[in-house]
Amino acid sequence: MNLELDDEQVALRDTLRRFLVERASISGHVRPMLDDPTGTTEAVWRSLAELGATGVLVPAEFGGAGMTMVEAGIVAEELGAALHPGPWLSTAVAGARALTRVGGQPAAGILAGIADGTSKVAVAGLGEQSQKSLVSTRNGGFCVCSPPLAVPDAEAADVLLVWDGTELFAVESAAAGVSVTPERGIDPTRKQFRVELDNASAQRLGTLSADDLQAVTDDLLIAAAADALGAASAVMHTAIEYAKTRTQFGAPIGSFQAIQHLCVDMFETVELARSGVIHALWAAENSPQERHLAALRAKAFAGRLATVGDTAIQVFGGIGYTWEHDAHLYLKRLLSWSAFLGSSDCYLTEVGAHLAKKGKR
Repeated sequence: MNLELDDEQVALRDTLRRFLVERASISGHVRPMLDDPTGTTEAVWRSLAELGATGVLVPAEFGGAGMTMVEAGIVAEELGAALHPGPWLSTAVAGARALTRVGGQPAAGILAGIADGTSKVAVAGLGEQSQKSLVSTRNGGFCVCSPPLAVPDAEAADVLLVWDGTELFAVESAAAGVSVTPERGIDPTRKQFRVELDNASAQRLGTLSADDLQAVTDDLLIAAAADALGAASAVMHTAIEYAKTRTQFGAPIGSFQAIQHLCVDMFETVELARSGVIHALWAAENSPQERHLAALRAKAFAGRLATVGDTAIQVFGGIGYTWEHDAHLYLKRLLSWSAFLGSSDCYLTEVGAHLAKKGKR
């Protein structure tokens, strides 16, 4: 496993980083989008598509970049560092991976739209214990009924992907019978919704095996972990730079042992998380046996990254608690990662079960 980025990957990272600074900064884009239910503008989304960010996982035959989860992780880390609020995880990872695995002509059309920026996708019910949709036929087509389902980025989406067991259906978000209700969470950069379907017209895309469905969920968890890594790394570096320049008692606060310990704790946490994310991104493409356990580990210890945001605010002191400072936005992003697709407890339990089973061999 090569831990170094190649020239193409470095170019992808640097190009995206420059775009986010110039066109989608925290002050110029993220904060204005905090109360916007879509989390993005058409101009920014189309620009991300032109850079290849939305189609990074879309196969080349559908107009995408045809890259791997390693490149998707690079994009996710940069978006996390910039606190990007758009529906990238839902569209470019969950949607693209599900549609690629299901295959077929209907999925191909949506994939092409993801790649060129004309379609945004939200996926219903990933990570839930059971799929509660009910599909029936009507006038030769399909319609879907469901109780309220958790669907991140539903307001931004043009297409909702809905599961009925292992059957995948596409529902246009503007179709009759689609009800979208916003849910207020701790992180305003993550747009959460509940979607209820009442005989909404649907298009059957195909069938995924249980293993395929698990793989889509694993890939989403791994990409979200890379996003959280980017956020934690960014707020850590900002806090360290602050400690170098902020003075108290005639000296930089970074010269005080207490502050040094806080900075070391943040660095240790970020770098340990980085190794886990790098391995998970590699396993997502190269080792199906390791992919699931790597995703579980990333999520099981998610709370450790959240401590980086908390520690950074301690370094910043009083100013870190103000609305004007970005530290609280980073902390909220990391806290939302801790709650993403459930708390860490069940993931820790599954990791422990894997270790116990391995120990008995």
